[in-house]
Amino acid sequence: MRPDARAWFTGRTSTTRSVGDLDVPALLRAKRRAGSRVSVVLPARDEEATVGRLVADLVERWVRRVPLVDEVLVVDSDSTDRTAEVARAAGADVVASADVLPAHGSRPGKGEALWKSLAATTGDLLVFLDADLLGDVSHYVPGLLAPLLTDPQVGYVKGCYTRPLEVDGRSTPAGGGRVTELTARPLLNALWPELAGFVQPLGGEYAGRRSALEQVPFVSGYGVEVGLLVDLLGLLGLGGLAQVDLGVRRHTSQDQEALGRMAGQVVSAVLARSAVGPAGALLTQFRGDGTGFEPVSTAVAVDERPPMVTVAEYLAERAGAV
Repeated sequence: MRPDARAWFTGRTSTTRSVGDLDVPALLRAKRRAGSRVSVVLPARDEEATVGRLVADLVERWVRRVPLVDEVLVVDSDSTDRTAEVARAAGADVVASADVLPAHGSRPGKGEALWKSLAATTGDLLVFLDADLLGDVSHYVPGLLAPLLTDPQVGYVKGCYTRPLEVDGRSTPAGGGRVTELTARPLLNALWPELAGFVQPLGGEYAGRRSALEQVPFVSGYGVEVGLLVDLLGLLGLGGLAQVDLGVRRHTSQDQEALGRMAGQVVSAVLARSAVGPAGALLTQFRGDGTGFEPVSTAVAVDERPPMVTVAEYLAERAGAV
């Protein structure tokens, strides 16, 4: 690891593996002093099995019992199940991604939901959580907020964790994060070695200041996390980024073919931000049945939304809210 990356890793990595690791009253005082509003956003597509428990815990712990969070928003991305109904019953505000900034149309992908959440929330600080998290994650939100509330230089915070791989009822303690280890980490180390200290560059749990997030583009698909990391490095510098060790993260694992498509989108997002330039538009994979192979092609070209500060409707809404 380069000296600058090593120094960043040592100085900008904190640990919050449980609520007990935090001084919650101090966080509340810091929030009040700054006059900050906090929004928690969960992008969701067909997550009725997990989103209700997550939302209910967030609302009970960090809205009702401890007023650290001002709003919890689920952005529903064309779910075909009861995701929206379950999330609303658990206490979240719910919007359909297609209904936010409707004049700009709607695109598939997680990044689209995150981009539109900027226009659908009011917080000065935003926390993003995946909606398929399993287990006790009650410390995630305050843990991610802590660096933002206690250090004005920090503008963006990534969560990091051990990711067990759970397939067919069997668990490997640190086997998750395959796209990270086989695709994202080698690319980032080669092209932006100063980012080598990030443990989970593709992790779906992170927080940032609106003033920073609204100035960068959002890749519409699975490349959103790596795109944000590289773009916010350019905007804030390495010293404006931080990470928090949140312990263990459990979620639903995907199959190899799905991971290949994710990796293709990550590669496209990375290369679009490099001197190499845009990658090819298609990823071709092969399915074999023992008698031959069938090529299957998927679009992985970068599709991204512009910085929100360039969107007239957003600026007008923000001006009216001030």
